[in-house]
Amino acid sequence: MTTATWPADPYTCALRTGRGPLFLRRHDGWLLPLEVERWCEAPDRADRSVLDRCRGTVLDIGCGPGRLVAALAAEGRRALGIDISREAVARTARLGAAALHRSVFDPLPAEGRWDTALLIDGNIGIGGDPAALLRRLRQVVSRSGRVIAECAPVDVDECCEVRVDDGRGGQGAPFPWARVGTRALAAHARDAGWGVREEWALEGRSFLSLVPQSSAVARP
Repeated sequence: MTTATWPADPYTCALRTGRGPLFLRRHDGWLLPLEVERWCEAPDRADRSVLDRCRGTVLDIGCGPGRLVAALAAEGRRALGIDISREAVARTARLGAAALHRSVFDPLPAEGRWDTALLIDGNIGIGGDPAALLRRLRQVVSRSGRVIAECAPVDVDECCEVRVDDGRGGQGAPFPWARVGTRALAAHARDAGWGVREEWALEGRSFLSLVPQSSAVARP
């Protein structure tokens, strides 16, 4: 995945208005609703459970409209959002937070020195290969750092091609995506050299905190 993969006009329009409807559409017509309104509001209780577990410097991967990185910045914490949507980066900046138009697979500032990396709102799906994404984060996060990832609230392990769809005929270009529940994410994490430190759920959302396995060898 590169910064050009998700220019998706429906997504840009939704971020500009702060409203949906917006979906990920699979090739067979199945739709996954995207919670644009929640993303554009202040952090809720589930988000706060994530923010409370952040340590040190924080990289918010796929930061969207920036509610999490902005909340961290407001607390005086060092945080950076990255997103492949220019509108997401612009909206994050308008909240007073730092953000870059960048893919996680691009070169990033301070690689190997981030204390916490966030994959919230389904962003473990970036690139369509959770294990590959987590292997990349072994290069991004410090040896004593962590990844906090949000999982699907159901037992699923799926990689597929999707499009952003506004439910009114507007669609973006196809791109690879993944959905994983807690059990599948734990397995992908082990393959990539991570261990599960903590698992929790709140307000219908599920999360894992992952830490590097110093003795583990990530599979190629």
